[in-house]
Amino acid sequence: MTATRPDRQIPAKLLAWYDDHARALPWRALRGEPAPDPYRVWLSEIMLQQTTVAAVKPYFETFTYRWPNIETLASSNEADVMAEWAGLGYYSRARNLVKAARLVAERGGFPDTEEGLRALPGVGAYTAAAIAAIAFGRRAVVVDANVERVVARLFAIREPLPGARKTIRTAAERITPDERSGDFAQAMMDLGSRICTPRAPKCDACPLAGPCAARGNDPERLPVKAPKKAKPVRQGRAFWIEHGGKVWLVKRPGTGMLGGMRALPDDGWSAANDGSGDGPLKGEWSDVGTVRHTFTHFTIELRVVRYRENPSLVTGAGEWWPLDRLDEAGLPTLFAKAAALARAAPERLL
Repeated sequence: MTATRPDRQIPAKLLAWYDDHARALPWRALRGEPAPDPYRVWLSEIMLQQTTVAAVKPYFETFTYRWPNIETLASSNEADVMAEWAGLGYYSRARNLVKAARLVAERGGFPDTEEGLRALPGVGAYTAAAIAAIAFGRRAVVVDANVERVVARLFAIREPLPGARKTIRTAAERITPDERSGDFAQAMMDLGSRICTPRAPKCDACPLAGPCAARGNDPERLPVKAPKKAKPVRQGRAFWIEHGGKVWLVKRPGTGMLGGMRALPDDGWSAANDGSGDGPLKGEWSDVGTVRHTFTHFTIELRVVRYRENPSLVTGAGEWWPLDRLDEAGLPTLFAKAAALARAAPERLL
C-alpha cells in the first residue's frame, strides 16, 4: 500500500457531491426526506447481492407492490415468492428472504445493529453493515465492489485481490464518518457506479480527485485482480413434454441448485449428453437444441429434447401447466431459455 495522509475532507467533499448528484432509487431516502423504511432497505440489499441496480428495480417494485411490508411478506407462500423472484438469480436469496421475514415479523421488527442483522438468514457482513448504516444511521463500514474500487484507487492499494480486502477495509474505516455514514456509504456506491468506473473513470468529474493517489497513474489498473479461473462446463438434458396446450413441470428439491422452483424435468446435469436413456418416459424423443447458461461456479449446456409419443401417460410428481400462462410459472432463467427454445421449434406435438 502506498502511504498517504488521510484527507479529513474526504467525507465532506463526497457528501456535498452526493447531496447534489445522488441517484433517485425506489428504496432510498434523500437528504431532507424521512428515514428510509428498514424493510425496503433490507429487501433492496438482498436483491442487490450479485445483481445490478438496473436489474433489481423492476423486481423491487413488483415485490413492494405485492408485499408492501414485512408482515405481508412473512405471511406469503414461499412458492409465490420464488415465482416472482424468477430471473433474478441466486435463488437461495429468495428462500432466505422468506425465512428472515418470518423471524423479523415474529420479533416485531428489524434488529438495528450489525450483530443483530447478521443473525438473519441471508444477511452477511456487508449486507448487515449496509442496513445498519442506511436504515438505522449506525456508523458502519460498508464495502461492496464499487466501494472496493474507489478505496483501492483513492489510496493506491496495489496488493492483488482478494488479499487486498483487509487493507481496503482498513482504509475505508479511516474515512467513514460518524455522522451520515449511511449517506456516505451510498455516496461511495454512486461514485463507483457513475464516476470511478472500472473502465475510463471520469476523474475530471470526481469530487475526490484531489486526494486520490491513483489519479494520473493509470487508475484503471486498480484494484488489482487475480486472473479468473476457467469455469467447468456441465452437460445435461431437459425434457419437454407437451399435451393439450399444457407442458409437464416438476418442482425441484427444496435444497440445492434452483431449490424449490418449478422447472422442466431434467437428468441431473451430469449426463454425457449423448442422448442415451429414456428420460421420464420411455419412447422416442426428438432433439430440439441446446441452451447455455452460466452460474457462479460453472456453465451448463442443457440439451432440450421433446417427447414424440403420447405424453398423457406421464406419471409422478408434477403438474400440467397451461402454455399460455407459462410466464406465470416462475421458471428460473435456465429453464425459461429451454422452454423458449422448445416452443419456437417446428413440429411441436399438440
